[in-house]
Amino acid sequence: MKKFRIPEEMGVTGIIVLVALTFALLSPNFGTVENFQVLVLNGAVIAFLALGQTFVLLTGGIDLSSGSNIALTGMLAAIAMREGAPWWLAAIIATIAGVLVGVFNGAMVHYAKLPPFIVTFSTFGIAASVPKILTGAESVSVKDPFFAVIGRSSIAGIPMPVVMVLVAVVILAFILRRTPIGIHIYSVGGNAETSRLAGISIARTTITVYAMSGLCAAMGGLIVTSRLMVGYPAAGSGNESFYSIASAVVGGVSLFGGVGSIFGALLGAVLIATVSNGMNVVGVESYWQPLVIGVIILAGLVLDTYRRQISLSALFKGKSAAGGGDTPAAASEKKQAASATT
Repeated sequence: MKKFRIPEEMGVTGIIVLVALTFALLSPNFGTVENFQVLVLNGAVIAFLALGQTFVLLTGGIDLSSGSNIALTGMLAAIAMREGAPWWLAAIIATIAGVLVGVFNGAMVHYAKLPPFIVTFSTFGIAASVPKILTGAESVSVKDPFFAVIGRSSIAGIPMPVVMVLVAVVILAFILRRTPIGIHIYSVGGNAETSRLAGISIARTTITVYAMSGLCAAMGGLIVTSRLMVGYPAAGSGNESFYSIASAVVGGVSLFGGVGSIFGALLGAVLIATVSNGMNVVGVESYWQPLVIGVIILAGLVLDTYRRQISLSALFKGKSAAGGGDTPAAASEKKQAASATT
């Protein structure tokens, strides 16, 4: 008989419920419909960034530029519409720009052999400065009313940003679990050298994950600009990148690569959005929020490290008991490949 295994995401789900109940008890305003709408709309942007960040983290990288990519893509859309482009063309231009930022990051990481932290931190500064340079740090109003469809409309009562996130979750989960590139991403995160020897293109995989992160950041930029109907040059320059990493980590995505899921990252984004929104409703000063999120990231990292140590210990014990067979690295690779195909 096959043993029933509780999904790892159940732990995050339980924490979300506990946090929500706590804030509901602390403030009656937390459970209102109006606040729930604010939570899910703000959470949609965090979710998109977390989904993109998941792809990068699965390869053992990190993307610190996603926050400023929100400002860049949103401002490019607003500028394009100001110059007479229809809203759909402006959205395409912004999306392509976001992807190109990701492609640049991936190319620099792979071909220049630079640390992802340094590359994406540099890109963060560049992407944050370009919109301000183009507009003299001035906001750009959006006059095309159809652009509001992205951030302000709804389908069957569900806000469009939430619909976009749900569609993205289905597509990205399918890519990771049911396509060759998804298997390659998990494999590279598990062991890049072994993957290279197996014929996997490290360059293509690396560039793809950063491009996906750029695409998701562009979606966030379009949502923010559409909600405000203003291109805001400082959008995304706060804690957005910080939140995206925290969301992925608490959702079970390993900072060491090779472990994690899209659904887990989504739940992590819900948790981070709930914590951030709840602290605002309760009246906690904004400068406390990075501290709380930082503690969450640290706790997630400690748990991830502990989990890896336990897994490696079990792996070595199994190797000793068997008295031969695959090396620990090979066994780990087989495990990664098996989990990626199920």
